[in-house]
Amino acid sequence: MGFDLDMLAREVATHGRVTRVVIAATHGSCPRETGAAMLVWDTGQSGTIGGGALEYELARAARAQAVACRLSRHALGPEMGQCCGGAVEVVSEVYDAGSLPETETVVARPVSGPAPMPLSVKRLLATARNQGRPPEAQLLDGWMIEPVAKPTREIWIWGAGHVGRAMVAVLAPLPEVRITWVDTGPDRFPEDIPEGVTPLPAAEPARLVPHAPSDAHHLVLTYSHALDLELCHQLLSHGFASAGLIGSKTKWARFRKRLAALGHGEDQIDSIRCPIGDPGLGKHPQAIAVGVAAEILRPGAQTRLQQGKTA
Repeated sequence: MGFDLDMLAREVATHGRVTRVVIAATHGSCPRETGAAMLVWDTGQSGTIGGGALEYELARAARAQAVACRLSRHALGPEMGQCCGGAVEVVSEVYDAGSLPETETVVARPVSGPAPMPLSVKRLLATARNQGRPPEAQLLDGWMIEPVAKPTREIWIWGAGHVGRAMVAVLAPLPEVRITWVDTGPDRFPEDIPEGVTPLPAAEPARLVPHAPSDAHHLVLTYSHALDLELCHQLLSHGFASAGLIGSKTKWARFRKRLAALGHGEDQIDSIRCPIGDPGLGKHPQAIAVGVAAEILRPGAQTRLQQGKTA
């Protein structure tokens, strides 16, 4: 999670004036964590800070907000009638084309009025730079500090059929995911492709494998068994964080023999998971997508998927 500058810029370009509402601090039981944010404009909103009365009231206030920045505290039980019982501190900031943050790493700004950067914030930012690790979202001595959102998982989806489309629909909304979507021609893709998804038509998709990051997750879901086999062959030669292949146990048994004949060792071949998904969820495309997404997102997913084991 982090400050999604790209999404903010897109919404500002579309709607002009956008208020960003972010959870700056939490106390006790709360529906969302520090750093959760939503964008609000006159006719709509995106993202969520937990729903319910809190989100409704803060979205309403954001549309009427006259000041550039406001810090407020809300007791969820007494004030909002919510049963969480905790309290949140919230920063609401109005943005337009002339006020978008210009940074690549951390957005740090005063939220209680203009003020010089305190020593505590300087130390936090310096420590983050020295460690090469962004700081966690937090409110510190009147300053709101958020790392810029960056994708942490590169996912390459090979195939734009029913399962490929289901995979994109499930995975694309996740802020930590960046998807490259490959198929054999432009007509294979739907008209509306979600933000954060790069469609890549290619007459010979397997030739794109060398261009994928070595730590990407791959899902091989094409309409052709021959293309599936060639993609698996190229991926085993290239390297990956995880790779999954759509198909049955019978298909995978045949592929194993063919991949071995192409020179891949048994341990290499075992790093591809087939079938994919959670068998208990069924074989509907959306059910497969939900199972695969859960595997990719769980901590330790890389090791588990390479071993071909379910959690």
